Amino acid sequence: YLRQRLLGEEHPDVADSLNNLALLYSSQGRYQKAEPLYKQALELRQRLLGEEHPDVADSLNNLAGLYSSQGRYQDAEPLYKQALDLRKRLLGQDHPDVATSLNNLAYLYESQGRYKNAKTLYQQALQIAVKQLGEEHPTTRIISDNLNNLLRRSEFSKSMAQTKDNTRL
Repeated sequence: YLRQRLLGEEHPDVADSLNNLALLYSSQGRYQKAEPLYKQALELRQRLLGEEHPDVADSLNNLAGLYSSQGRYQDAEPLYKQALDLRKRLLGQDHPDVATSLNNLAYLYESQGRYKNAKTLYQQALQIAVKQLGEEHPTTRIISDNLNNLLRRSEFSKSMAQTKDNTRL
C-alpha cells in the first residue's frame, strides 16, 4: 500500500499493485483476501482508464480466474466473455491475449463438461497462438496440451459409454 500513500488512491499504478497482490493471494489459495483486491483493481481501472482499456480486460480475466478456480462458474463465465470481447475489440481478433481469453473460457467450459464448446474455443485459441507466437511458445504449448487433454478425455468418455452399451446387450 506504499503506492497508495505516495501516489494517492486514484492512480493506475495503485490498481496494478492491488491486482498484483490479489494474484499473489490467489496463487496461495487465499481467495477471500484476493477477491476484494481484484474487485478494487477492476473498479479503479474502469474509473481511471475507462471501460475500453486492455487493463480492464486483464482485471475481468483475473477475477473470472479466481471465480473459476473456486468452482463459481456462473460468476466466472460472464467475466471471461467480457474480457474476450474487450480484447477482440481493442487488440484485434488475432492478438495473443485473445488466444489466452479463448483458452480460459474453453477451460471453464471443459470444467463444466461442455466439451464441444471447449473444443471449438481451444482450436481457435491454438490457431491464433501458433500464428502469432509460434509452436514452441509456452502459451501455445499450454493451449495445445489443454486441447489434447480434452480430446483424450472425450475419447475416454465415448469408450466408457460404448462399454456400458455393450454390457447391456
